[in-house]
Amino acid sequence: MAVLHLTKDNFEAEVLKSDKPVLVDFWATWCGPCQMVGPILDELGEEVTDAKICKVNVDEQPELAKEYRVMSIPTMIVFKNGQAAKREVGAKSKDAILDMIK
Repeated sequence: MAVLHLTKDNFEAEVLKSDKPVLVDFWATWCGPCQMVGPILDELGEEVTDAKICKVNVDEQPELAKEYRVMSIPTMIVFKNGQAAKREVGAKSKDAILDMIK
């Protein structure tokens, strides 16, 4: 499954009502560390079957960034059963991101 791009219109259905864990990456096109993490998330989107990998562009979706108190990017939040379960700030390795999801 490819990485899903979230907006305020599909966030509730794709994240909060998901029956799987959801990793949400809050990012921006101008953010260097975000660009480093992007290809890793694309790989995980193809490899991981027991969780969703999603992205929120904070410039296009400032309401979501504000709602989840994203102050620095990249910020990755894992949602389980509609609740934020884990949060990490900064670029992470593939293994570190996989550990977050589990």
